[in-house]
Amino acid sequence: MSAPNIKLAANLTLDVADARPPTKPEANAQAQVGPVPLPHEHKVHPTNPGGENATLTFVGTATTLLEWRGLRIMTDPNFLHAGDHVHLGPGVTAKRLTNPSIPLNQLPPIHLVLLSHYHEDHFDKLVEDRLRRDLPIVTTPHAAHHLTTAQYEGEPFTAVTALDTWEAADIIARDAKFRVTAMPGKHVQTGMMEMVNKAIGALPPTNGWMVELFGAERKPYRIYISGDTLMVDELKTIPQNFPHVDLMLVHLGGTTIPAPNIPLLMVTMDAEQGIQLVHLINPDVTIPIHYDDYDVFKSPLKACYRSPSCEVDADISYQDFQDLVTQAGLDQKVVYLNRGDQYSFKV
Repeated sequence: MSAPNIKLAANLTLDVADARPPTKPEANAQAQVGPVPLPHEHKVHPTNPGGENATLTFVGTATTLLEWRGLRIMTDPNFLHAGDHVHLGPGVTAKRLTNPSIPLNQLPPIHLVLLSHYHEDHFDKLVEDRLRRDLPIVTTPHAAHHLTTAQYEGEPFTAVTALDTWEAADIIARDAKFRVTAMPGKHVQTGMMEMVNKAIGALPPTNGWMVELFGAERKPYRIYISGDTLMVDELKTIPQNFPHVDLMLVHLGGTTIPAPNIPLLMVTMDAEQGIQLVHLINPDVTIPIHYDDYDVFKSPLKACYRSPSCEVDADISYQDFQDLVTQAGLDQKVVYLNRGDQYSFKV
């Protein structure tokens, strides 16, 4: 399978001087706009630290904040709290088990949202209701259709850019120049299940992203964000266009619907598939995210992360990403972030 050519589909200019909160004015009564809170723990490159000029803060689920040269990008905003529920498809709900490291009304100014797909654990109803309508969003054509239609009190989002797979947007934000390219991704494997899903629309189309930051170095600093995908053949085309990746954010969790104890369908990578992706992309550093925030995630980083006595259900197949990383000899190439932790790197 050969990689398709990348098509430049959009040119955007962002205003990094815009200091407004990312939420709507009527939702800002208690807004406390300021810098990103001090990280709970600060981490750098495991083997080659030094010269850090950019940061990635893990907020929770697939929500991160990427900061570089005055630019702040937010991925997949999900700001529900423990005990809240999201709808994931016909008859399928999930309960959040964790809290984000920062509340929605305390976010600093956001200049761009990267939304991998239109699912409530990535763009929840609270976010959809309260985000400012002119906030720039780059997302899938499917999500763009929903966000730009007047389905919420006549308030469509007005600055949405749709990128289909292998389409790119070149973006300038004052001193920051970067490119976002939509990467392949699938919730279901190719075949009969994919055909059924397309017919009933249970699971939305999803993208990964390649973010290329153009700094002082001749080569761009590349950040690959997997999005919610399984280890499908289409991912094998990524290294053909991007033979070197500096940082990978991999969505794990082994999301199983309708529930881990009724595992009819797994729609995001589990630990084993995550290791396969690390070998395929071969990034300099991998950071796992989206791994334990909802009760439909069956494959956390550590099998016993919720049990002080480490007692697990023998009838459930637990997979442990951290142990597989060690077995594969990849400990020096993986950085683990808890919610509120920050990774600093050099562009």
